[in-house]
Amino acid sequence: MFAMSLGDGAELRPLEPWHAEEFLAHMDRGRDFIGAHMELPDLATDLVSARAYLQRYAEKAASDTGRLYGIWLDGTLVGGVSFPKFDAAAGICEVGCWLEPAATGRGLVVRAARVVIDWAFHERGIHRVQWFASPKNTPSINVAKRLGMTREGVLRETYLYRGVRHDAEVWSVLAPEWQALAD
Repeated sequence: MFAMSLGDGAELRPLEPWHAEEFLAHMDRGRDFIGAHMELPDLATDLVSARAYLQRYAEKAASDTGRLYGIWLDGTLVGGVSFPKFDAAAGICEVGCWLEPAATGRGLVVRAARVVIDWAFHERGIHRVQWFASPKNTPSINVAKRLGMTREGVLRETYLYRGVRHDAEVWSVLAPEWQALAD
């Protein structure tokens, strides 16, 4: 099984359909916090919908169009990072993240995102990694900054969430920039 240490008792692993009960418990612990800026908790409200969400990502992984990884801290699922969109032929992907409140402030998302971004650039030949964040989601914007991403602008009222249109900041890092950050 694939598992990568993130240090400090944390590890990154694929988050798969057989984790549905654990994933649902995690969503229940962080539902209001995670749902402040993203729809994920609304998509996993019971065991059936949690399993279906994880199955969609399993199908994305099988078709090479997305991936989903969990962040475990001392053996408990506390968050994750994902490739909601992954287009190897075009050389573009999107990275997303979430954490439950008890796991914030430890740098877990930055460490996990670095692992998956590095994989996208070095193993898959991706040229551009994108990051979208609500302008009100300061922690997510701070992660993009810590990853060395560039803010490209704001997509005004680009997505509907809980009956309200929301803006999204667009951040990105290109392969040569990522390499320069590593040097």
